[in-house]
Parts: sequence; C-alpha cells; structure tokens
Amino acid sequence: MARSRAVLGVGVIAAVGAGGMATANEGGTSGVPGMGAASDTMSNIPVVGSLLAGEQEDAPTVSPFTAAGMSDEQLDSGQTDAGEALRARIIQQADFQEANAAAQTRSAALQAAEVQAAGDAAELAEAQRQAEEQRQREIEEERQRQEEERRLAELRASYTLPLNSYRLTASFGQSGSMWSSGSHTGLDFAAPTGTPISNIHTGTVLEAAWAGSYGYRVIIEQEDGTEVWYNHLSSMSVSAGQQVDTGDRIGLVGATGNVTGAHLHLEVRPGGGATIDPLAWLRGKGQSL
Repeated sequence: MARSRAVLGVGVIAAVGAGGMATANEGGTSGVPGMGAASDTMSNIPVVGSLLAGEQEDAPTVSPFTAAGMSDEQLDSGQTDAGEALRARIIQQADFQEANAAAQTRSAALQAAEVQAAGDAAELAEAQRQAEEQRQREIEEERQRQEEERRLAELRASYTLPLNSYRLTASFGQSGSMWSSGSHTGLDFAAPTGTPISNIHTGTVLEAAWAGSYGYRVIIEQEDGTEVWYNHLSSMSVSAGQQVDTGDRIGLVGATGNVTGAHLHLEVRPGGGATIDPLAWLRGKGQSL
C-alpha cells in the first residue's frame, strides 16, 4: 500500500511537469519571456523577413504536445491534457492495488476465521462426545445401583438353606442319651469340616463365641425377634453387632463342642425362647429339604 502511494506521488509530479510543458507549448513564443522581441527583430531582416512574410507551405499536422501518451479513446472523449490523463491512470492503478490488497486481507481473515471455526467445532464435538459418554456411564451406574438394591431387598425378604450340600442326620425331638435334655433340640446337617455356612435370613449377630457343649456358636436375631443358633462351627466369619443379609457366610462347619462328627446343629427359637422344629420352620419359609 505504501509503495502504491509512493508511485502515485511520483506520477503526480510527472503529470504536473507534463501539464506545465503542455501549457508552454500552447502559449507559443508569447508565453516565453523575450521571445516576442526576438520575433520582431527576425521580421526586420530582409531575407528572413520576406521568408516570414511570404507564403509558406502548409506544415504537416502534428499532434499537440498535450496529447502525448494519450489513447484514442481519451482523445475522442475530449481529453487533451496528458498530465491529467497520466495522473488519472496512476490514481486508478493505485486504487486497484489498494482494492486488491484489501481483498487479499479479507480473504486471509476469512480463511483464518474458517480455521478457527473448524477448531471450535471440533472442540465442541469432542466436549459433547465426552459429556454423552459421561451421561451414559451415569445411567449405567444408576441402573446397576438400582439393580443391586432390588437384589439386596429380595435377599433381605428371602430365605435360604444354611448349606448347599448336606445330609440330614438327627431330627428335632429325637430321643437319645447323648443330649442332656434327653431329646434333640435342633436339626443336624452332616457335612465335611470347612463347608461354608450361609445365613438363613437377614438379621443382627447377637453372639459369635465359644459356647461350651455347643462349641463355636453364632446366634442371629431376625427382624421378628426369632433367634437362629448355628453350632459346632470350626471357625466364625462374623462378630457381635454385625448386620448380615440372606446368604452371607457366617462361618464353617466343624466338630467343636459335644459332637460325634462334623456337622451343623441348627436351632430355631422364636422370640429367643423355646426351640421349635427347624425343618417345619424352613419349609414354612419356602425351603425344600
């Protein structure tokens, strides 16, 4: 842009000079100081004067100095000042260069804006993708949480057998000298030592300790106050005060206390009182055995 303006300045100076020369040409000898007196002197010289006074052949037509460098179109339109024409062309060229430079600047700015817009769009798309992934993860986590809550609720409301693999031996009320009361107070599930024992129903651990002839014993109180005694364990997995759900492991089958072999001696005591038949009680809770 600065260069075009410099060219314009030089061109204008040239145009002004051309205009001045053209003006001198149009003014003839009268326009130049001293030329009028010289013309009169030449006319007084006999030979020269006669030549000057005599008829002369028509000189060939010469284009005025002011038309130098002008196009036919400019001449036809009545423009005869070469300086003005030159200045006009220089201004026109400078305006063209300025407009071209402005167009290039606008084009570069447009391209930069397009690149920026593309980058912004890509960042927005990535942010939206990550947000959608996060939303889907949260939905899945919530679904799993609700599913686990339903499962636990079903477990809390359900019952299960204490052992998966067993053999029933002594039944409730069975007579025998091996029991201090003269009859069996529970139900015996014979199984190898170390067999996992599951909690029959949701409740709170009242006791997990050694209990003499009962060996290692765990007592769990259910919501309705029923106590379930798990006896002769080889080891215990819970402690007093602990909350347990249906199916939670509470210990392992053993042969501790007054026993003749490894088994689980199960007692059921509604309200913590006298024992009832565990077989009938389990069947009343929907268990098959």
